[in-house]
Amino acid sequence: MQDFVRLFTQIALLRRGPQDLPASLLLLVLTLAGYLGVNALVSALLPPVGGWPLQLLVDTLFTLAWYVALLQLVGRPERILQTSTAVFGFQAVLSPPLIASEWLMRRFGEQTTWQLPIALAGLLLVVWLVAANGHVVKAALEWSGTASIMIVIAQIFSGQLLLFALFPARP
Repeated sequence: MQDFVRLFTQIALLRRGPQDLPASLLLLVLTLAGYLGVNALVSALLPPVGGWPLQLLVDTLFTLAWYVALLQLVGRPERILQTSTAVFGFQAVLSPPLIASEWLMRRFGEQTTWQLPIALAGLLLVVWLVAANGHVVKAALEWSGTASIMIVIAQIFSGQLLLFALFPARP
């Protein structure tokens, strides 16, 4: 399993891609479990928002459905396992700093001393997430970097719209 964690870290660092993973349903299931476990552990320690467990589950299912549908639509169904595994694997690596950043923004975002550094750190993490995800999509679809980044942004935007629709903010 350490080899896969290293590989997911390499994918997050844009040094490897989904093609370096085996096309294995078992690995996808284990990676999904690992992704959910890492998110649950970090979110339990630093709760980002109320009701996060259900939101995590909805977001995970949406992301999986997005990549299954996308790869079916573009005629690359043979890449579903590797691409989905890569997406959830590198996101498991990036989840702890992303959740910590969101928690810090909620906790210290109103304090002028910490507002800018925390916001910049959060922005850098989101840019890194988009770049790594774009790298995976580019390898999976063999499209340009720009088109791949646009697909990733559309996926993130659509997922957020779904979460806002299902879990409206409470006043």
